[in-house]
Amino acid sequence: MQLSSAKELAIVGYEWIIVLAIIVVLFVWGPQKLPEFARSIGLARKEIDKAYKEATNPVSPPPSQETDALIETAKKLGISTEGKTKAQISDEIVKAKSAPPKSPP
Repeated sequence: MQLSSAKELAIVGYEWIIVLAIIVVLFVWGPQKLPEFARSIGLARKEIDKAYKEATNPVSPPPSQETDALIETAKKLGISTEGKTKAQISDEIVKAKSAPPKSPP
């Protein structure tokens, strides 16, 4: 049973490559540059993740000023805008403006 647990803890294959790569990095750049190197890798990873998220979930553009003005005008005239297209809202605004004003009885 101890033999199998020793095999599980042994460093084999690609793990040696990783260990050797870390030793080479320490010799080439030195221990002072290692945190800076790790930070730059982290920032690069963050930028890649951000770009991936933007590519997969594009941000919808903010509503245009024309649409906002159209909706505001409709609300001022008491026109409901829910479930209507811009063209329908615009037509209702034109009808409301061209209709003669109602006089109270």
